[in-house]
Amino acid sequence: MERRVHALALLAALLCVGQSEARIVKVPPGPLVRVEGQPVSIKCDVTQYDGPREQEFDWIMLKENKRQVNIISTFETDFTESSLRSRVASGDIALQRLQDNAVELRIKAVKPQDSGTYQCRTPSTDMVATGNYEAQVKLTVIPNTLKVSPQAPPQVLPEGSDLVLSCNVTRDLTHSTYLSVSWSVKKAASSEELLTFGPGEGVTTGADLAQRFADGGVRFVPGGNGVFELVISRLVASDSGVYSCTGTEWTSESRKWVRIVQSVVEMGRVTVTPTDQSLTVKTSSPSSSPLLLYPGNTLTLLCSVAGDNLDALALEVGWLADGRELIRMDRSGLVISNSSRGAGPSLERTGAGEYRLRLREVSGVDGGVYTCKTRAFVKQGGAWLQTAEKTSDAVTVKVLEIKPNFNLTLKAALAPNTTGDPAELVCHVSAITHLPGQSRLAVKWEHAARPGDTSNPTVVASLDAHGNLLPGAAYAERLKSGLVVLSRVQSNTFKLRFLQMQDVDSGEYVCTVTSWSVSSQGDVTKTSEYKSSPLPVQWVRKDPVIDVAAKTDRKASVGGATFKMSCEVFTKNLDEPGYSVEIQWQDDPEGDTKTIMTLNPDNVMQHGPGTEPSRRDALVLTKSAATEFQFRLESVQLSDKGYYWCKVTAFKKQKPGQTWTKVKSSESNKIKLDFQENGLSFSIKLQSDSSSIFPMETSTMKCSLTLLGSTSQGGDVAYEVRWYFSRLRGGGASILLASINRFGVVSKANRNSSSDISVERNDTGDFLLSIHGTQSSDSGEYQCFVTPWYISASTGDWTESGELTSSRVFLTVKFAVWDSLKLPLLYGGAASLGVGLLSLLLGLLFARCCGRKNGLPISRGQIPLIKGGLD
Repeated sequence: MERRVHALALLAALLCVGQSEARIVKVPPGPLVRVEGQPVSIKCDVTQYDGPREQEFDWIMLKENKRQVNIISTFETDFTESSLRSRVASGDIALQRLQDNAVELRIKAVKPQDSGTYQCRTPSTDMVATGNYEAQVKLTVIPNTLKVSPQAPPQVLPEGSDLVLSCNVTRDLTHSTYLSVSWSVKKAASSEELLTFGPGEGVTTGADLAQRFADGGVRFVPGGNGVFELVISRLVASDSGVYSCTGTEWTSESRKWVRIVQSVVEMGRVTVTPTDQSLTVKTSSPSSSPLLLYPGNTLTLLCSVAGDNLDALALEVGWLADGRELIRMDRSGLVISNSSRGAGPSLERTGAGEYRLRLREVSGVDGGVYTCKTRAFVKQGGAWLQTAEKTSDAVTVKVLEIKPNFNLTLKAALAPNTTGDPAELVCHVSAITHLPGQSRLAVKWEHAARPGDTSNPTVVASLDAHGNLLPGAAYAERLKSGLVVLSRVQSNTFKLRFLQMQDVDSGEYVCTVTSWSVSSQGDVTKTSEYKSSPLPVQWVRKDPVIDVAAKTDRKASVGGATFKMSCEVFTKNLDEPGYSVEIQWQDDPEGDTKTIMTLNPDNVMQHGPGTEPSRRDALVLTKSAATEFQFRLESVQLSDKGYYWCKVTAFKKQKPGQTWTKVKSSESNKIKLDFQENGLSFSIKLQSDSSSIFPMETSTMKCSLTLLGSTSQGGDVAYEVRWYFSRLRGGGASILLASINRFGVVSKANRNSSSDISVERNDTGDFLLSIHGTQSSDSGEYQCFVTPWYISASTGDWTESGELTSSRVFLTVKFAVWDSLKLPLLYGGAASLGVGLLSLLLGLLFARCCGRKNGLPISRGQIPLIKGGLD
């Protein structure tokens, strides 16, 4: 039992100890290495303590001989040892309170004798002494052996040059320290970091230099014996500035780099001269290539580009003629020409900064002002940066023009003998002089219908200086279809060919030839123009003859009949023609003419503007024979009356597959269409299913209509039906009961009777009137009136016929006496019998009950009966 009590007490004590806090004093882990003359700061703080919030600190240095030197205290003013009091008084050694529980020992310029172990102590303010009250760190002071010796860079460099910044950074290796080297440049008031190497193995660049470093425009070159180089390639003007080299010595503490000494040395100012200041462009001409030229000579111009560091620049050189770029050589040496002339200009590089322009076989349009334009580029990163642009002085080139001269000969290589024959005209250019090699010839063909009429000729077609065909308006369709062909068979020979001559082609023809010079830019300029003598092209004409005869194939004598007419064509001097037919109509000889329908040479039928849309299905136009056409008009109407005839136009094709060409037109004689209009006949009949009925029954009457002597379809006839009623036989006022119009809409009149009526159509001409729930008031005469409507064969419109009246039908509603009395009598007898039986029953009950209650005497004769009954 006692052992258990002791164990519990020990466990409780351990728990109490585990839950209490112990004082902790901390300083940097160290060891610390610092350079002589550099500042030193050692922080000390205390945590998990009791007592006042603000704690006191003492700093003590332990020498290697274990001698203790008091440095400084926050509590005791005379704590400092006498050998250090002057340094403390001067502020070289100071103690800075950072917080209530943290201070920092600071030495402005550490000395070799400051090496040792530094101990930070805190007096106890805790109720129980637990934890640590002091901490120490070792400080080693090494001499300052860092040396930075840069090599002065060139003071002035042209754009495109490379700048090498060499810097020697060394130190004596007495402890494990590390070096870094960096370069910076100062531009105006700001300084820009360029590149840093170390203290590890990495290289870091400034933000503005990162892309150039990635593209290889900036390189770091480590050398031997502490020599490091930074190379900046392809300098630009913005790289000017004061460059500096910085050497730094580092130590590693707790896996962190700590700078212990640094030296910055200015290398010198570097000025980058802009290319624009040194770049010059000059033009010249070899003595063998004068600036005054004749057509056909060769123009040669030289462009000389000079400047500082020209080899480091990428040049783009171009020649301009009158301000327009003629040819250009880009940075890669690719030549781009903007001239469209055959023998275009050439541009080649003949030496460093030397470029030659050569233009062969010049003409008058090549004269002008020539300049050489140069642009210089420096590659920055992945892009080219233009650094300068210069244009040379102008050079004026003159080309003496001599007007070309030549003769024209126009003749007919193939002459037509009649209309439809082919023809071929040849325009030949000869005796050509003073025509430059790059010149071009153009031709224009013109036609005059009357000989000697040159005031307003018709242009057939032209071939311009570029060889483009320009058709005249009158011949555009024939040129497009190939019926007329314009060609250049040789450099000096042009042909105009007609596959089939038409009458309008007769007359005189002239060819006009112009010469054109081509400039170095590809522009053409007319230099001369010559016109041939007129060439008559005529033949004996055989005018085509076309006649048309119309006749009636089927006469329409009444409305609704069919009218047929045919037209036959007779021709002369026409080979394999095609015909178009127009059916014309007039209501009278002086009326307006309307086109009913047409049939083109390809047998495509179309309705004309004079055809009503509703009548198009009744019209037919066909080609019944090679020269015969038939027109058919079905179901003639009054509006069809008038005069009909054919207008025929003859067409020809120059060759198969080509379009039709109109030759001549003619009209036939006129055919008159006239007929008589006849109406329709109808019959009407009224029937009743019964002439006498009883009340509440249904009576049905049928009004039947019959179309007499007609073949019209049922859809061509409609009826309006009205039903009338009269109470008196043989006359009297009639009352309208109901009606149904020709569209099938039923209307019923208001009635006082309790019966109801309905109207329906159960066949084409049968209409039914039904009276439901008849009453005596429905007795009387009934009659139907009908108005027929039909589509007139003459007009095609709905026509109202005369009104038809049916015979009268009398309907009697009988009065049945027994039927009217049998129900009241039956109900009365049954009621009387019921009342009698009820009275008898009530009397008997009253007699038996009321007699005994009053003690009435009973006769002797009744006693046995009663008695016997009781027994």
